[in-house]
Amino acid sequence: MLFCDDDFSTRLLILGNSGSGKSVLAERIATCTTQRIFDLDLIHWHADGNKREEDVSRTIVSSVANDDGWIIEGVYGWLIERAVPRATAMIWLDMPWEICRESLVQRGLRRNMTEADQQALFAWAEAYWTRTTSSSAQGHRHLFEMFKKSKIRITSRAELDAL
Repeated sequence: MLFCDDDFSTRLLILGNSGSGKSVLAERIATCTTQRIFDLDLIHWHADGNKREEDVSRTIVSSVANDDGWIIEGVYGWLIERAVPRATAMIWLDMPWEICRESLVQRGLRRNMTEADQQALFAWAEAYWTRTTSSSAQGHRHLFEMFKKSKIRITSRAELDAL
């Protein structure tokens, strides 16, 4: 399996929109490695649904990135940037909205999410292609293009399943 080679299993970044499959992919890769998974949602948000201070989140990611091995997955480009210098590989799940939306519907409410929270997440995720922040398609494209080590861009479930 490609993800079990040294580059892809040492310090791996997985980025993409909400619902693109980042968490599922991270879990699949972790089955053939000894790396711990770090979900940026769990770093950026407290369990009670409130956001952490951004500087605290950045410090946590920087600390994780200094470890010898990890899989960091998430949508937050401003946090991913902290791990890029130590990463050995990157995977961008550049999935269309229809796939992301379907995945968000299937997973339902989670992590103390209300229906209003879920609707806000849907609106935010659908705007992935029109936002211009580091947590958008544009921001992820920039991170991906600037990354000079091993990397893969996946644009469909068929490509993902083929791995």
